[in-house]
Amino acid sequence: MPFPLRPCVLALTLGLAACDQAPPPAEPGEALSAGSASVRQADQNAFSQPSANLAPSRRLDFSVGNSFFRNPWVIAPSTTTARDGLGPLFNTNACQNCHIKDGRGHPPQPDASTAASILVRLSIPADGSPAHAEQLQRQGVIPEPVYGGQLQDMSIPGHAPEGRVRVRYEPRLETFADGSRVELRQPKLEITRLAYGELHPDTRFSVRIAPPMIGLGLLEAIPEAAILAGADPEDGNGDGIRGVPNRVWDDARGETVLGRFGWKAGQPDLNQQNVHAFASDMGLTSSLLPHDECTAAQADCRATPDGGVPEVSASILASVLFYTRNLGVPARRDVDSLAVRRGKQLFHQAGCQQCHTPSFTTAAETAEPELANQLIRPYSDLLLHDMGAGLADGRDEFQANGRQWRTAPLWGIGLTETVNGHTQYLHDGRARNLLEAILWHGGEAQAAKSRVLDFDAEQRSALLAFLNSL
Repeated sequence: MPFPLRPCVLALTLGLAACDQAPPPAEPGEALSAGSASVRQADQNAFSQPSANLAPSRRLDFSVGNSFFRNPWVIAPSTTTARDGLGPLFNTNACQNCHIKDGRGHPPQPDASTAASILVRLSIPADGSPAHAEQLQRQGVIPEPVYGGQLQDMSIPGHAPEGRVRVRYEPRLETFADGSRVELRQPKLEITRLAYGELHPDTRFSVRIAPPMIGLGLLEAIPEAAILAGADPEDGNGDGIRGVPNRVWDDARGETVLGRFGWKAGQPDLNQQNVHAFASDMGLTSSLLPHDECTAAQADCRATPDGGVPEVSASILASVLFYTRNLGVPARRDVDSLAVRRGKQLFHQAGCQQCHTPSFTTAAETAEPELANQLIRPYSDLLLHDMGAGLADGRDEFQANGRQWRTAPLWGIGLTETVNGHTQYLHDGRARNLLEAILWHGGEAQAAKSRVLDFDAEQRSALLAFLNSL
């Protein structure tokens, strides 16, 4: 929860001269981003640890899930029957290739042969027909008729990849009140070498990097009522923030439910998130999605031998689910330092906490007992917000429109460079550092961004110190 405004913060909020009053001390337990599940590790493996409160007897199950997350799948038929069935069209052959060290993906380098760790989602506008209406209810989009819902730039031998993905950039400048300038980069998607014909002329594209895997079980354990309590679709309090939930199709339950996962909150739970990743990213079937995502235009794809029905067995799916539910969140660093505390003060002063909700308490009854009754600090409301034209992809997904994105959790963000060797943020990795990420905010976040543009160099440094402590 936001702490009370002190006179210094109030003066800044009202546009008056700032005073030198010290920021408040860190809150009790503030360093424990995941409560008792927080991991005391801050090295390159910080995102790959089991939750600290996971019993030793259950860490073997975590390791088994880890093996299926890390190790590559192979082409069928194979003697490796537990891991065969890859493709025939796919983006990667192992989860870990996109979620590098269980962390964040990045856009491809200009000379890269593939675009590993990013995806290009495809769809077309609905035509108003009953068939499209049913498809929208269950899939949230109308897939592109030739290439489906996701472009796959890799394939097994004897099959052509769907296309080649490249991203180039155009510069865009932002200027702070003190005259400092920052050059942002506006991504421009390029798709070439289309192997199965032309794309539909009205195709919508969305480039997305793989997000970090930490703390997902805790996000799943937040009570639905707690998430919905933060929604304000009509802006009833007049603050300009209109957080709205996404409502998505639950494959197992056969009904529409609250969405939580993905850049537009397009998946309801971790199991379905995993199932769809196996299908779209690696061409692997499961009990919930028993057929390869080959379109009618891809006859060779449809005729390829499979690795069994389903290719991802129920036991493997359960192991991966246990692993993804129990990846720990690193504890924060330097919460007591003056710069970090000052940065937290400025974070609230700018209004960032209106979407990046600092804390929740998980439910008493959860999928795993270690996830229950935890005071967690993800810095996300898990709701959709209009982020302005600059970040818009123009692609609807269930109830999310082309300008809306789910508030990304900030926990662990300060360890991105340590774990992944880069600092590329936002849904498509366009921001090369946290300051650039802030400056891309628009729409409902425009007021917060404008306040940050008024910060001087010392204030900007403090704000970044706070974010890097998360």
